[in-house]
Amino acid sequence: MAAPVELSAFGARGPLVVVAGPCLLESDETNMRIGVGLIEACGAAGLPLVFKASFDKANRSSVRSARGPGLERGCDMLAALRERLGVPVTTDIHEPHQAERAAQAVDLLQIPAFLARQTDLLSAAARTGLPVNVKKGQFMAPSEMRGAIAKLRESGCTRMMVTERGTFFGYHRLVNDFAGIGDLIELGVPVCFDATHSTQLPGEGSTSGGRPERAALLARAAVAAGVDAVFLECHPNPSDALSDASTVQPLAAVAPLLAEISAVRAALCASGASRIRRA
Repeated sequence: MAAPVELSAFGARGPLVVVAGPCLLESDETNMRIGVGLIEACGAAGLPLVFKASFDKANRSSVRSARGPGLERGCDMLAALRERLGVPVTTDIHEPHQAERAAQAVDLLQIPAFLARQTDLLSAAARTGLPVNVKKGQFMAPSEMRGAIAKLRESGCTRMMVTERGTFFGYHRLVNDFAGIGDLIELGVPVCFDATHSTQLPGEGSTSGGRPERAALLARAAVAAGVDAVFLECHPNPSDALSDASTVQPLAAVAPLLAEISAVRAALCASGASRIRRA
């Protein structure tokens, strides 16, 4: 069993949290297989789990790409997974009207990176009363996330997190700015690092490429930098994943990765440097 995570205390310093699951909701059998595998891996590493899956991916590279089961069926599936797995669940929303319905099925709402500046979406998520995780846009500097944080607070949200997932820079890859992670930490809210989307290779084709073999390296570095949570997507057979097949981690690789980042976190805490030090 994964270590418990208390989302009512979301926003306070606590254990390193793992936010993980498939990119898109898949079959009931696949969703449960991933969920059970993650619970076992998090339990072995002593890390709390928030299960993640999307009911819709509205920003796919092609109109022919899989989108997911949609809001109503997807939220029913998420609620059932929360009940069966016994862990908190999160999903992303793309439009303000989705916030209230999704809040009935999950414990944490996620705002996609491309929508991090959308005031109506942020406000709708805040009004649900749930914690909100905002992914930093690839086009945004860390300091610009102050605006997203302010919009959430001014709309009534008291529990929030921001996620780093790389920035576009130059040569058809996402580049992770670890100095920027320090800047995010200094904003005063929990910081998550997206280890799998950070390995994307955006291109001109109908799907993005990826370097999934670099996810573990990036996750270790981010935990050493002092993040509060690590986000990753996984699948029993990555090539069969309905979304992000080029970056999701094999489910079998998750347990070794979590053992590594748990050890990094323990060493960091033992050193007394679990947060960055100001000069």
